[in-house]
Parts: sequence; C-alpha cells; structure tokens
Amino acid sequence: MATIELSRDHGYVHRVKSGAQGQPIFFVLHGTGGDENQFFEFGSDLIPDATIISPRGDVSEYGAARFFKRTGEGVYDMADLARATEKFAGFVSALKAEHQASEVIGLGFSNGANILANVLIEKGRLFDKAVLMHPLIPFAPKDNPTLKGVDVLITAGRTDPIGPARVTQALADYLAAQGATVELDWHDGGHEIRRSEIEAVERFLK
Repeated sequence: MATIELSRDHGYVHRVKSGAQGQPIFFVLHGTGGDENQFFEFGSDLIPDATIISPRGDVSEYGAARFFKRTGEGVYDMADLARATEKFAGFVSALKAEHQASEVIGLGFSNGANILANVLIEKGRLFDKAVLMHPLIPFAPKDNPTLKGVDVLITAGRTDPIGPARVTQALADYLAAQGATVELDWHDGGHEIRRSEIEAVERFLK
C-alpha cells in the first residue's frame, strides 16, 4: 500500500504518494485559493502507479494560496513569476531524481496551469506531458525549441471571463509553433471544470 504524507522538503509544503520505481512522477497544481488537497486524489485516480506530488502555492493573496503574485486580475508580477518558475523547476527536478521517475507529467488548473505553462515556456522538456486546465498567459512568450516533442492538453471554456478564448488559442498556437504536440478541448462554459474536460484528461493520459 502506498504511503501518503505531507512534506516540507524542497521548498514547498506538499502531499506526496510514492509510486513504483520507474513509473512517472505526476505533479498536480491547484488554482487560486486551493491547496495541496484539491487535485491529489484526482491525480492518484488518473495514474495509479505514479508518484503523485501536490504542492501548495507559496504566495498568499488575502489568505488564498497561489504560486506567484499578481497586481490585478490577469496582470502578473513578472519578477515574481520568474522567481516562482525557477523555484518550481528546481522542485520538479529534485523530486524526479529522488523518485527515479521514468517521465514527468504535470496538471494544473487556473493559477496552477499558469505556473506550469510558464515552466514549459522557460524550461521546455522538463515535462514530458502537461495538462493545462483554463490557463492564462497574457504575454507573448519567447521561442523555445526544446518544447519539441512535449505533449500538451489544454482544456478551456469558450466564455471563460478569466482566460479569454483568444488568449487560450494563442497559447496553443505558440506551443504548436515550438514543436509541441497540442490538443485543445473546449466546452461552452466559463472557468468551471466540466465533465467533458475530465474525460479529455483521462483520454490524454492513457
């Protein structure tokens, strides 16, 4: 039986379930106001044999946990985003080595999707697969050819007021232009997670 524990190693408070040696390591990242519990069981259900890592964002916005600061809705503190990207990339690298993982997979929702997306933009092949649920990257990313071969699923709502459809499409187009394999799954709602996108995630990770 796998052991589930709460750890403070490597810079984040996080829940961890150790998987079988040689299996993937799966990072699941909450949205603003969530915590390490939000997607932990979901991650375990999606890839049962993987090592599951669910960190808590290290920034507090009026008591709501986030992975980096912002100055307003959709307006990022770019210096803190850079700090958070380097910190999270180091966290991923350390735990991949510690668990001798065969591949690195990430899943994030909203703010969790945004930090995951920026790690992809900056670090390329640090992740082999990534699920970005309702991401928002409101700037033009730099080219990164090391994204070639990364598998990415983006799920989004066509009427999402937080992550507008045109910005979501621009992120998908950017990733594809860098050589990533990109799937984009839409529903007709807003920023909520719907059953159809959960099904898309399940298909993507099989």
